[in-house]
Amino acid sequence: MLLLEALLAGLFGLLIGSFLNVCIYRWPRGLSVVRPRSFCTGCEKPIAWYDNVPVASYLLLRGKCRHCRAPIAWRYPLVEVLTAAAFFWFVWRFGASVGAAKYCVFSAILIALTFADLETRLLPDELTIGGALMGVVFAWFTPVVDSTVHLLALLAGFSAGQRTLSIAESLVAALVPAGILWLTGYLFEKIRHREGLGFGDVKMMAMMGAFLGTRGALFALVAGSLLGSIVGLAYIRITRKNASEYELPFGVFLGIGGMLAITVGGPMVEWYAGKL
Repeated sequence: MLLLEALLAGLFGLLIGSFLNVCIYRWPRGLSVVRPRSFCTGCEKPIAWYDNVPVASYLLLRGKCRHCRAPIAWRYPLVEVLTAAAFFWFVWRFGASVGAAKYCVFSAILIALTFADLETRLLPDELTIGGALMGVVFAWFTPVVDSTVHLLALLAGFSAGQRTLSIAESLVAALVPAGILWLTGYLFEKIRHREGLGFGDVKMMAMMGAFLGTRGALFALVAGSLLGSIVGLAYIRITRKNASEYELPFGVFLGIGGMLAITVGGPMVEWYAGKL
């Protein structure tokens, strides 16, 4: 039964991935995701439903538009497969539950933001701010159990229900890691006299905090920063370009850090906390 649920979730993930591709292309360009219907970005002719089947149509068309034969970006099937894999994995791991739904939604938002930043260097508010609101809503149904608010409430002698504390944890987690990232970017700009981080990265961090809690979000931030530094240094070394000429799409690495946080981050954070 669990395997069937996971397979159905994977199929649903293919459909969601197809919609994410629409969001990735349209939202950064200020276009509606409702109208017009799907079209080829080369010849702008509408795409028939049978040419819009996730993954299958890409393979049958051999990665080219039926009308103008312009190449279809590899991003389309990749996003669909990644989303399907994420949905399958979280339902397989948590069953058909609210917790699985939370991680499926979070992973879908991360995938969309990662590819939007990679392709356009923009992180749409629909995904960052909208995603943060969704994270807070999910906190009502699935507890965000961090120590921050719970400890403060205990010290203050404040009594509140688990759901109320969970929402408070989600809100604090949206503010603290995002505030740290904003302060880092602010100090970088004051010292180096050029922008180090876009505010979209800060809003993305707030969204991640709302879903993950403070510890999970900080893990994602550290993991993303380390990965971004490694990739950036390797790129500069290989291309021999000046570091000031390299614009790091930091949202890409935040997205990877977020996925690490919900797959391997929990045990790693617990292990590190036990060493303190």
